[in-house]
Amino acid sequence: MLTPELLPRLQQLLADADLDGWLLYDFRGTNAIAAGLLGFGGLCSRRVFAFIPRTGLPIGIQHAIEPGPWAKWPKAWPLRVYSGWRALEDEVASLVQGKRVAMEYSPGDAIPYLDRIPAGVLELVRASGATVVSSGELVSQVYATWTPAHLAAHQRAAQHIAAIARDTIAHAGAMVAAGTPAAEHELQQRILDAFARAGLETDHGPDVAASENAANPHYVPSASRPRLVQRGDVLLVDLWAKEPKGIYADQTWMASLGSPSDKVVQVWETVRDARDAALTLLRDRIAAGEVVRGGEADDAARAIIDARGFGPHFWHRTGHSIDSRELHGSGPQIDNLESRDDRVLIPGVGFSIEPGVYLVGEFGVRSEVNAYVGDDALLVTPDVVQRDLFVV
Repeated sequence: MLTPELLPRLQQLLADADLDGWLLYDFRGTNAIAAGLLGFGGLCSRRVFAFIPRTGLPIGIQHAIEPGPWAKWPKAWPLRVYSGWRALEDEVASLVQGKRVAMEYSPGDAIPYLDRIPAGVLELVRASGATVVSSGELVSQVYATWTPAHLAAHQRAAQHIAAIARDTIAHAGAMVAAGTPAAEHELQQRILDAFARAGLETDHGPDVAASENAANPHYVPSASRPRLVQRGDVLLVDLWAKEPKGIYADQTWMASLGSPSDKVVQVWETVRDARDAALTLLRDRIAAGEVVRGGEADDAARAIIDARGFGPHFWHRTGHSIDSRELHGSGPQIDNLESRDDRVLIPGVGFSIEPGVYLVGEFGVRSEVNAYVGDDALLVTPDVVQRDLFVV
């Protein structure tokens, strides 16, 4: 959150980027980045702006009937009040006229996770005499990075959910061996119960999917359409959780109920090797102190899958940002397919690496780990990643 303690660092970043300031905007939750930085809680039913200048104090623009969201705004910082649109436009112009300012804007909507400012607001700001540039690198450095405490919490969660995934797969195999196979939704509930025992929380899921259902990346098991996990199935277990106020860990594990077919093994090895190609690129570039971008890691994973003939069946980005607030965060994505994310992977950001191949009507395979960029190394969680299919 924007605080007096954070302000000097942020203003140095603005100076380094040759920016006159960062203009934050929100209306009814359209810009979660601004709301998070400003510490807003609840709904902002009127337009709000806040200008963080390269020097001097930040200035907020608050609607007269809605002081509540500004409860955490430091009392020493100016807070201007408006009620009508003319006054609002005058206040914005007085702050940004003739200045080069950053906003949550992505030219051509290249990075939709960042593109939070309506076109009309951009027109208003530009009509005020400002030059608007993307705040993408600022968001990475200020909003998306983890603290050491965040990293420690993530590592603890990662170890818990890795153990829970392995236990779930073993249980599925034991139930089949006993002649009483479990349904997908029953295994899902087993995972949720294990989360509760471990003191972890999640916002939805997890995903437990057998064979043809695993070919749907956003499949959700349900008691209303039970699907038993039986011998001969491929089993995908995708689970994510965090400590209260911690950082999510997000993993996908794969198993075969009985000996897998040659085709299943071929797809698994393709996905595993694609995952490792992305990780190798990241490790090597970060260790060498070289700039690396999320889209490049996506390209590295996709090249493996393309070369083995499964390119048309890899439908999604290789990974998503995991920031300090959300599982699917606003920091750099590992993506050059769904979006053109050219943001640098700077120290302190975290994300998933999760290539997949989905053969509709047959089965799907995905392997997911998480990664964190350190000062000179890439940290991957969990400590031990899956190398071979579990056969149970």
